Amino acid sequence: MNLVLRSKNCRLFFTGQGISLVGQWMTKVAAGWLVYQLTHSAFLLGLVAFTDDIASLLVAPFTGLLLDQWNRQRVLILTQTFAMIQTLAVGVLCLTGHIDIYGMIALSLCQGCIKAFDVPARQVFIAEIVDLKTEIGEAIALNSLIISLGRLLGPALAGWAIVNLGVGLCFLFDGFTYMFVIAALLMIKISPAKNTRSTQVDRPGKKLQQGFAYIVKFPDIGFILLLLGLVSFMAMPYTSLAPIFAKEILQGNAETLGFMLSFAGLGSLTGSLYLLFRIKIFGLEKIIPLSTGLAGISLMVFSQSENVIISFISLYLVGFALSLQVASSNTILQILSPDDKRGRIMSLFAIAFVGMTPLGNLMSGFMADRLGVVTTLTINSLICLIAAGIFSQQIQPIQRSLKRLVNCEP
Repeated sequence: MNLVLRSKNCRLFFTGQGISLVGQWMTKVAAGWLVYQLTHSAFLLGLVAFTDDIASLLVAPFTGLLLDQWNRQRVLILTQTFAMIQTLAVGVLCLTGHIDIYGMIALSLCQGCIKAFDVPARQVFIAEIVDLKTEIGEAIALNSLIISLGRLLGPALAGWAIVNLGVGLCFLFDGFTYMFVIAALLMIKISPAKNTRSTQVDRPGKKLQQGFAYIVKFPDIGFILLLLGLVSFMAMPYTSLAPIFAKEILQGNAETLGFMLSFAGLGSLTGSLYLLFRIKIFGLEKIIPLSTGLAGISLMVFSQSENVIISFISLYLVGFALSLQVASSNTILQILSPDDKRGRIMSLFAIAFVGMTPLGNLMSGFMADRLGVVTTLTINSLICLIAAGIFSQQIQPIQRSLKRLVNCEP
């Protein structure tokens, strides 16, 4: 961590991100609670979560193509500014009593379009602010730690704020925190060499074809993306269904929901700390299927629990496992990706990680309305366990690819 934090750019970026992510998680909890209060529908909870992320699935391949040519720093300044405006708009509508489910769907769709550019740009930008390629894994682990801190603090603050101050102020606070990350991005200085983009002009279809052709040529990347996408589809929807578990299963309120997601955030923080102080890149390929299996088991325990303590502990393990799975996948993908194709490959990472989640939210919300939330999450967890067993067969080929590329580093 010391190597990464010696860089002024890294200190600025991660400090701004850390403050902003607390606000974003407050908004995530507040939005879920607001939608459930407005509708009492599992399907509409899933639908709003679906609109929040669906743009990442539809346009991420094109955003990755553009990010291979655009200045990523400027893109991030724009996306963070638009996200701030969107969040403040939700807050104002809540405080004035003009918010309804249709407004939430429309504003969530706007936020999703912003995230379609923001998520892959942020991942690629991390590789630009580090000095050496060998520091990418450490920087990604630190980024995961910052995200986990936001997941830990944001929901707990949101639960208290919803009960004592109201939902609208959660959104306004989130809008205020965006100012910190925008200021940090404006102060970051990237060397001209790292800002250089390819001047070769190709048809968009051809450049997309080149990105997919590279994945076909090196299927290790494809296997990682497939498992990540399946986990996002099956495991991540627990957050959109969490308000139902908090109120109906555990007989709680918004504070219960906040503590539930904070325990998941604490688990995510633990996983991030483990990866941050883990020196070697080798071995991450084994963590991917193991963490997927742990997520499946923990999610199954949570789905069957009617005890608050057991639910909190199982969510801690879910957060821990998913943090390891996503960060390990991200690190290996960054290392396996050549510089001229990293934008496109990380846009596929965004599709798998962010883009598949809305489809999972929609499907899980639909199933929960018909089968119940308990049965829905039980089925999802079983599929994660099966996928972990299948992916474990791909460990050795990925090990060989990592050794070949890392040993070639100057």
